[in-house]
Amino acid sequence: MPRPPHICTCGRTVPHGQRCTCQIKAIRERNKRHDANRPSARQRGYTRDWERARADFLKHYSVCANANCRAQATVVDHIIPHRGDQDLFWDRSNWQPLCLHCHNSVKQRQERGT
Repeated sequence: MPRPPHICTCGRTVPHGQRCTCQIKAIRERNKRHDANRPSARQRGYTRDWERARADFLKHYSVCANANCRAQATVVDHIIPHRGDQDLFWDRSNWQPLCLHCHNSVKQRQERGT
């Protein structure tokens, strides 16, 4: 049985599991503001040294650490966000292998909740 649509705060009826166009626009604007102030990946430490360390780590840990997933890992995630702390950035005990889906959805939801 299909789930019923919901009413957005703007008053539009939106199918279940989808976002209203006003919500999509607000998210894009918020992301654009955030990215304007964010340093580049290289400035945040994601250099050639990181790429080598990442590839080596994924060679040894190739399965997603999410117990509900267990897919092929393609991302090395920092368990505790390093926020520019280079010691925490390079601490391998703070790394975990994740698939792209888990990194971009499950992990991001966890980080926003804390």
